[in-house]
Amino acid sequence: MPRLRVLVLAALVLATLATLGWWKLGPQGVAVELTRRNWRLEITVERLRAETGSDWCDELPEGAADVTRRLAADPSGRRAGLGERCHYTALAWRRQWIAKTEGGPGDRPEWPRPPLRVAPPGQPGSERLGRREAYYEIELRDRQDHAWVCRVEPARWRQLREGERFRIPVDRFGTADCPRMAVSRF
Repeated sequence: MPRLRVLVLAALVLATLATLGWWKLGPQGVAVELTRRNWRLEITVERLRAETGSDWCDELPEGAADVTRRLAADPSGRRAGLGERCHYTALAWRRQWIAKTEGGPGDRPEWPRPPLRVAPPGQPGSERLGRREAYYEIELRDRQDHAWVCRVEPARWRQLREGERFRIPVDRFGTADCPRMAVSRF
């Protein structure tokens, strides 16, 4: 009987060590499959707007108009005594909306061509194209149908195909570490 106990205990220790070894030294991450690829190109459209502001008169922005002045003390102490404080109107470009195009692997990525408003020079209302952003994304799913979306470089996006399998590290909150995604042949 004592020999059986020793064998059972040795088997439990061996199983525990094997499990810990696989956990520590085995393949890292969650096994996933690439299920979808898509791209999205965005351009911010800005509109010229008249905005009001208030500042010290010697620090007004270029093109400030409709200036009204008053005397005020500088709480920061940079100006001795009373200084002139101005209330003004100035033209400024501000984000109005985002134009976007999107598609998949069969579509050719093209930047959107939004219609822009044109106002007389120096008048508010004109629109212009601002910042451009390109997003190339892949969707990955595991066997339990959990899904993650990862952004990749365009060259990498073109190389990838639906059905490819990867291992991707996922933290305890379910967030995938996309840059550490590794190709896996399982």
